[in-house]
Amino acid sequence: MLENTLNLLMNFISNYFNNLSTAEAVSMIIIISASLFFIILERIVPYNGGQKIIREGFFNDLALYTIAQSYILSIIIFGYIIYFVDHSTDLSRLKLFANVPIWLQLVFFTITHDLYIYWMHRFQHNNKFLWRIHEAHHSPRKVDWLSGSRSHAFEILINQTIEFAPIILLGSPSEVIAYKGVISAIWGMYIHSNIKINTGRLLLFINGPEMHRWHHADKNEEAYNKNFSTKLAIWDWIFRTVYFPDKKFVQYYGLSDINFPKNYFIQFLFAFRKFSKEN
Repeated sequence: MLENTLNLLMNFISNYFNNLSTAEAVSMIIIISASLFFIILERIVPYNGGQKIIREGFFNDLALYTIAQSYILSIIIFGYIIYFVDHSTDLSRLKLFANVPIWLQLVFFTITHDLYIYWMHRFQHNNKFLWRIHEAHHSPRKVDWLSGSRSHAFEILINQTIEFAPIILLGSPSEVIAYKGVISAIWGMYIHSNIKINTGRLLLFINGPEMHRWHHADKNEEAYNKNFSTKLAIWDWIFRTVYFPDKKFVQYYGLSDINFPKNYFIQFLFAFRKFSKEN
């Protein structure tokens, strides 16, 4: 039984990689290499010492959120939602961005999507309905390179559709999709990684673990509703939502006010529970 299961898994992985384009294959290798790099750094220079690699919820986050959910949602987002919009409008046939250098497209799409994510993220924290599909992201009690992947399927569905739809509709080459995915994946792992690092004055412009960990802080009222930026910290500075105290470290993470479930499928359904009268 185990041997048959392993064979099926290996066949799936083999077929998956055989169908990847060169850009997609390179992107996959970069993402896997980056994850291993962050794991090593977390052992060498940890922000919070004594944190295990295989912590509570590790397999849930890796197998179900990172692999299974991402794979299924990519089919829905690209194969159905964006395809329907493009098929209905024929926008991609205009190839408006076809002759724009790829590096410039990556800069443009990274900045514009990051500004959207800042405001969407901020809105999620201040709207009781959107908070329900975001709270899963704040549920890990140990924040590391993998914990950032824990996001409700509906949240990913919304944000990645808005992230990749413009790239396709503007007629960008497929490489832009692959490389933009790499930027998002690596930066997401980086800002959640359990690494003690001093970004210095660069924190005025780009986000880092030492700032973003405060966003996940529990039992700290001063850090509540702060540090919404993902890649570019400049949005928090411009819109005055920065919290970064000197010589203080985050000790507690998660949602202590909610008995958050541990099972992936129950976590998905938990977002649709009834609101209390206080809400």
